[in-house]
Amino acid sequence: MACEDHLYSCVKLLLVCAFLCVDHASADRTKTLDFDVKPGGVVHTFSGKIKKYQCIFTYASQGGTNEQWQMSVGLSDDEQLFSCSVWRPQGKSYLFFTQFKAEIKGAKIEYATAYSQTAVGGQRDVALKEEEYIVSESTVTHRDGKFNSELAKLTVIGRTRHEEL
Repeated sequence: MACEDHLYSCVKLLLVCAFLCVDHASADRTKTLDFDVKPGGVVHTFSGKIKKYQCIFTYASQGGTNEQWQMSVGLSDDEQLFSCSVWRPQGKSYLFFTQFKAEIKGAKIEYATAYSQTAVGGQRDVALKEEEYIVSESTVTHRDGKFNSELAKLTVIGRTRHEEL
């Protein structure tokens, strides 16, 4: 493994660990919200906010009926990391997603990943192929022509932008 690959893996691991710490932060620094993902091909948006940091999930899907999903937003105790996770608690969605985008405001994305299935009921996480989505400074979005229309979870961790005194 090249030195750069090893360094990238270490940074990725540290960010995931930091996310887990954010996930277990005090109640005023973490929030989990329930919402329905609605089929019908219409673009829908759902958002969550802690302090001045916001996560916005935009999607369109087809097939089936409404599915219950959740969004968790969290802010680390030192306010250096903002996290956003959007997922279906049952593990796999039966909807056909035609598009998705997760956007964070007030932070720059350091780590993001998307899954077609989450670890529930003895199943394991199944990550989307990296070619299926695009990560920018503030968004994670499907890649036209590459996204296979399966989505069950998005995880985004961003470094907050602090003004220096």
